[in-house]
Amino acid sequence: MFLSVFDLFKIGIGPSSSHTMGPMTAANLFLETLQQRDDSDEIARLRCTLHGSLAFTGKGHATDRAVILGLTGCTPDTIDPNLMAEIEDEVREKGVVSPINLKTIAFEPEHDLIFDYEVALPGHANGMSFAALNAVGEILTQRIYYSIGGGFVVEASELQASVPEEDAGADKREAGYPYPFGNADEMIAMSDASGLSLIEMKRANEHVLRRPDELNTGLDAIWDAMRDCMERGLTIEGELPGGLFVKRRAKKIRDMLIEEHGSNRPDPYAINEWLSVYAMAVNEENAAGGRVVTAPTNGAAGVIPAVIRWYFDHHPGATNEGVRDFLLAAAAIGGLIKHNASISGAEVGCQGEVGSASAMAAAGLTAVRGGTVRQIENAAEIALEHHLGMTCDPVGGLVQVPCIERNGFGAVKAVTASSLALRGDGTHFVSLDACVETMRQTGIDLSDKYKETSQGGLAVTLAAC
Repeated sequence: MFLSVFDLFKIGIGPSSSHTMGPMTAANLFLETLQQRDDSDEIARLRCTLHGSLAFTGKGHATDRAVILGLTGCTPDTIDPNLMAEIEDEVREKGVVSPINLKTIAFEPEHDLIFDYEVALPGHANGMSFAALNAVGEILTQRIYYSIGGGFVVEASELQASVPEEDAGADKREAGYPYPFGNADEMIAMSDASGLSLIEMKRANEHVLRRPDELNTGLDAIWDAMRDCMERGLTIEGELPGGLFVKRRAKKIRDMLIEEHGSNRPDPYAINEWLSVYAMAVNEENAAGGRVVTAPTNGAAGVIPAVIRWYFDHHPGATNEGVRDFLLAAAAIGGLIKHNASISGAEVGCQGEVGSASAMAAAGLTAVRGGTVRQIENAAEIALEHHLGMTCDPVGGLVQVPCIERNGFGAVKAVTASSLALRGDGTHFVSLDACVETMRQTGIDLSDKYKETSQGGLAVTLAAC
């Protein structure tokens, strides 16, 4: 399955791509199903049941709000974050939703939005069931959806009918993509055979879907949204919502760095601090439910914008075209990780979120610094390798502790990985493919306590203190 750059980078809302954007999207998909039914006039009530990680950490991740908004017809890419609370309050007060092209239907979140902590659905840790009932409580139709990370949503039937691993490459070739690499080894081989760089191959694949001007416009919009999110995070103070009373720190730290160094162009001795504050600014905005770009998830949304900002601050001749190239190279690596392992914290832990983001950022930075395809692969492997085994244990089910600071460290590791790779010729001991497979296997072995359920790690230790 070919993953476009716009599959990996999606404009949406915080605090979670899998627990907020995914459920909202699933609710919209269910509404589309209802709109196509001949008996839609018989629908009297809607019901949603959350399972697995969505149940355990859904309230901290605003999954309940996401479902409510989705059932009113709101979408992650168009909803005004400033109106979300108002829309949610109205549904809770009136006990009905009024989707477009459907009559007003009963939906009382206190009764019809169920957090099932006992039953886990078989397809993925982030499972949810939507049902439409008639006036006497009979189920007219029911659908199961899985939020598989990064805002991606699949219906249960789609998951069962997915293309087998051994046929994936052939499937992509039939789809007409000129460079359908399914792993890093194929990526390198295709680059050698064609004489093209990774960016050139990725761009050629994207042109199958959209014109060059459309691609560039879309990439610019992604960076604009990332930059706007970062700037908001650098200017706002106060406490984050959720009850942990976590204070925003990005603005204060940024102001201190400017005072100490005279400008916001980083002093060489403060590079890591600037990288961290840029990443934290994005993830504080995400934690507040603001507008954010999945990169490849919301929980890891700060890593790539921070490294792109570092590119502008430190790379001579940095340009907007370079940002486009950065995003293309990063998406190429992110697509390989998602295809062969996972970017879902509920499936493999935070190694799949911040680890993947760090690998993508390292690849993007190496590409725009003139790295070869082998150096890009090496940089991505270094960054991912040093996130292997990282758990996802959000305190209180909120995307705040340790998530916000963790993005800063992911950005620092990405820049370090790029620098190390550019000091070599691309030959190295552990391949990216081996590292991705290791992450997949580690995720399987990892206890569910450490996969976005808030049942282990810091989530439990801090609560007991």
